[in-house]
Amino acid sequence: MAALDGMRVLDMTQYEAGTSCTQWLAWLGADVVKVEPPTGDPGRGVARGTDHAQYFMNYNGNKRSIVLNLKHESGRALLLDLAPHFDVFVENYGPGVIEEFGLDYEAMKAVNPRIVYARIKGFGLSGPYASYNSYDWVAQAAAGTFSVTGEADGPPMMPAPTFGDSGTGMLAALGITAAYHQQQRTGEGQLVELSMQEVVTAFMRTTGLRTWGTEPAPRAGIHRNPPTATYPCKGGGPNDWAFIMVTTQRMWDTLCTTIGRNEWVTDPRFANGELRIEHRDEIYEGISAWTRERMKFDVMDILGPTGVPCSAVYDTVDLWTDRHLRERDFIQTVEHPHVGPVQLMRNPIRMSASDVPLGPSPFLGAHTADVLHAALGLTDEQLADLRACGAIGG
Repeated sequence: MAALDGMRVLDMTQYEAGTSCTQWLAWLGADVVKVEPPTGDPGRGVARGTDHAQYFMNYNGNKRSIVLNLKHESGRALLLDLAPHFDVFVENYGPGVIEEFGLDYEAMKAVNPRIVYARIKGFGLSGPYASYNSYDWVAQAAAGTFSVTGEADGPPMMPAPTFGDSGTGMLAALGITAAYHQQQRTGEGQLVELSMQEVVTAFMRTTGLRTWGTEPAPRAGIHRNPPTATYPCKGGGPNDWAFIMVTTQRMWDTLCTTIGRNEWVTDPRFANGELRIEHRDEIYEGISAWTRERMKFDVMDILGPTGVPCSAVYDTVDLWTDRHLRERDFIQTVEHPHVGPVQLMRNPIRMSASDVPLGPSPFLGAHTADVLHAALGLTDEQLADLRACGAIGG
């Protein structure tokens, strides 16, 4: 039995913040029905320009898709008719859009008092920025991540990972699961609200500790504070680097002996962390001389077993070929009915008593008839009439 077996989710999300949230729920066993407009989630066309872009497939596996035209009164009425048959509703549309449709929390609560209604917004539902549109990197800029990314003497830089979107989606899934658990005990629903700015700001709690809230944290760059730093490796390519992190005296001593710098262990100039920072240039050059003679994965394989935390700097191709990820079956091949074999990343949450096989993303509107028939008892003739008037698709 899947962990969230029995949870039913109406998924009115698009792009990534909301779709990643419902992806987590589907991966854990919830029945997720994606509600799309006639043109589909705009994420379907990102980076490929087709109905089955890799971006869409990455965040919408294990879901069903129905098409409701919410601009049509009958389409909107169908969504409200469906609401009592579901436990959860999730949306991440721009500010004010749901209100324009007349589908806010109060409207849903009126037809289903048990509904867990989740809303993801760039800046939340209140405050001076509540009406501002946002995407992942807008939220990240507003949470300070740009300011600590890049070289110390360079401009702020945009981080590549989309944890403004996916990080918010993950926490939204956690909030929904907690609210669902409460709903099952009390019979009552509730509103679950997330601000992407606040989520990313919460990820900044380890940054700038020495001047917490009083001075801007500096940009660390690649060198940071040697011996903790990024080091060039043999090959000389743009990602032929290794990252080494030393936090204890034992790690320092082990690093020194492993790279053949035994004299550093007893050198009074390097006796503790503060002194090593004072002499960081010499340390960096000494370690770099050793790493430049080795491939990045060799550096990782030499230092890792000794207890010195270290990793090759993976590029995005390395992720697909990494022997560790492959052996753990994190990268899986899923057969998509239109695209064929597709490589996807599995749910990283591994549960000994709950396993949901990775499934493909749905065709636009592929399950409209099935869902409306099963939930509302609509006949084929009624469905044909709704299609003819433009209220539904698929």
